[in-house]
Amino acid sequence: MKITPSDIADVLIIEPQVFRDERGFFYESFNERRFEELTGLQPRFVQDNHSQSVRNVVRGLHYQVGQAAQGKLIRVVAGTIFDVVVDLRRGSPSFGRAACIELSADNQRQLWIPPGFAHGFLVTSERADCIYKTTGYWSPADERTLLWNDPALAIDWPLRGAPIVSAKDQAGTPLAQAEVFS
Repeated sequence: MKITPSDIADVLIIEPQVFRDERGFFYESFNERRFEELTGLQPRFVQDNHSQSVRNVVRGLHYQVGQAAQGKLIRVVAGTIFDVVVDLRRGSPSFGRAACIELSADNQRQLWIPPGFAHGFLVTSERADCIYKTTGYWSPADERTLLWNDPALAIDWPLRGAPIVSAKDQAGTPLAQAEVFS
């Protein structure tokens, strides 16, 4: 397993060791002991989520506040996404900045997103299946949505056509008015 900081130091790109042969491939998608050895982190995952989306679907930018704040470990098992995280930790040197990375079934990268970040993605393939572990349970009362296309975030979404966005995500809050982390 190889760990690389993204453009925002606490957001980590994880590349598992993949064993390939004529039958296909095998890799450990998560090993708690190895993750801790390489990152010094001990996340306790309590929920696994799976989403399937078609091309040009934008999901996010979601986060939860208070005790319900979540860390996430994201991977793609079919297709390709343009994954986006935004630092919402007010005291952070990267507050308000976005980090973007392509995650795909082909590159088998994963992304560790600690609590304090908004997360979302755009599907850039015909279809994508994303699986992610969370360190907190989904809490509708604590869920917030940062406006995915807020000009203040300066995210260059690689859209090919009109975005498909839920009503909840279209009504997201701009960064200047968003509830953030202390």
